[in-house]
Amino acid sequence: MIHTVHATHIGNVRNVNEDLSWVGRIKPGGYTLGIVADGMGGHLAGDTASRLTVETIVADLSGLEAGLSLEACEAALSDAILHANEIVHRKGGSEIQYHNMGTTVVAVLLSGEQGIVAHIGDSRAYHITSSGIERLTDDHTLVNELLKSGQITPKEASAHPRRNVLTRALGTDAEVKMDVRRIMLKPGEGLMLCSDGLSNFVAEAEMLRTVSKPGVALDDRAHKLVRMALNSGGDDNITVALFENGRVGQDAATKEWVQ
Repeated sequence: MIHTVHATHIGNVRNVNEDLSWVGRIKPGGYTLGIVADGMGGHLAGDTASRLTVETIVADLSGLEAGLSLEACEAALSDAILHANEIVHRKGGSEIQYHNMGTTVVAVLLSGEQGIVAHIGDSRAYHITSSGIERLTDDHTLVNELLKSGQITPKEASAHPRRNVLTRALGTDAEVKMDVRRIMLKPGEGLMLCSDGLSNFVAEAEMLRTVSKPGVALDDRAHKLVRMALNSGGDDNITVALFENGRVGQDAATKEWVQ
């Protein structure tokens, strides 16, 4: 059984929370869907982009029939994200206050222990296992391109003045390319989706220690991650969604914490 929780916080300095997350069960198919979107744009544009993205993906996948193959699940999730790109791009082109709005998105669609992770931008997915933490996504950012080409070092990347410049985002262009990969959550393993308001302020080693802490409820672990980002600066919106292939005695409920 996959247990889930998601949490978001406006952060210490922002006036609007442009992040949005959604986690839930898709009936009647029994799939688990999770989405984290981090909007960008002018006044009201960023939160509109993330809201439209989440609403479109959830609506498109609601009622997904049971028993689909992993290939069919991948196609369904990809189509839903591309539809969201169309919706956001059209909205941005039709109303001046939403011009050039966009959002990152990272999403997972799980059928039992197997699933699909898809993303655009720099919101991330991590696989948590007994052997450590593995980042499943590759940031679509200018700084990451410079890092991969050897033009800057990891230390320089962490403090680069343009580290938040995206090379890909949902909604900014009529066509967009997403990265997709498959995942399996074995018993006791976990998955974390997060916006860069968490990943920019909490080191992966700290994430692993917090998410893997024995005897701590899943929602308490999510809250702890948010507090860690706040205590490390918190100058961005912070969002995290956790998924775990059940621990004994844990309720299989979806919980949410918003502030």
